[in-house]
Amino acid sequence: MIRFDVITIFPEIFDSYFKESILSQAVKKRLIKINIHNLRDYAKGRHQTVDDRPFGGGIGMVLKVEPIFKTVAALKKKSKAKVILFTPRGKKFNQKMAHRFSKLDQLIMISGRYEGVDERVAKYIADEKVSIGDFVLMGGELPAMMVIETVSRLIPKVIGKPRLLKERVTKEKGFLEFPQYTRPEIFSPKGKIKWKVPEVLLSGHHKKIEEWRKKHTKIIEK
Repeated sequence: MIRFDVITIFPEIFDSYFKESILSQAVKKRLIKINIHNLRDYAKGRHQTVDDRPFGGGIGMVLKVEPIFKTVAALKKKSKAKVILFTPRGKKFNQKMAHRFSKLDQLIMISGRYEGVDERVAKYIADEKVSIGDFVLMGGELPAMMVIETVSRLIPKVIGKPRLLKERVTKEKGFLEFPQYTRPEIFSPKGKIKWKVPEVLLSGHHKKIEEWRKKHTKIIEK
């Protein structure tokens, strides 16, 4: 069972997302474990301050290194554990990275906020810096959700029918993504306009269907 630990200053953001659908069932079946940790619980003082003004000047606040260090130290329990920091300067998250993370026992994710995180977190605490794209979000909570969902579906038995995942993955190439259709065979949104399902998918000819899927497949690197 893989354990996901998310460090954030807004823990309530995750409440509804992880209580729904497949992820919720995976937690109940003890296939995965998801823990959300409030960074303020590890901060000093009556006000539990987790941020401060940046040295050198600038607008906004920066998350402090000390409470993050204490949180990670308290959470790191597994031998096969990795700590990642979400930042636009990180390595792009992809299916290959997700597959690598799925082999871990524990994945600790640091969700930044405000103007960023003290750089000493990236240098000395995080094992990897991860980005989900060339854009800037308000925090790392959405990236954490994306990583947890992507990695979780690679864990055995998380997806109800193993065949659903198996048919999309090859050892040589990675994850296969191709177009999918369902009923009705013809959809007419306006007047004479007709959106049709490709005839080959209705033929029942398995070899031709397989050839069509290969032709229209996008390979996502494993």
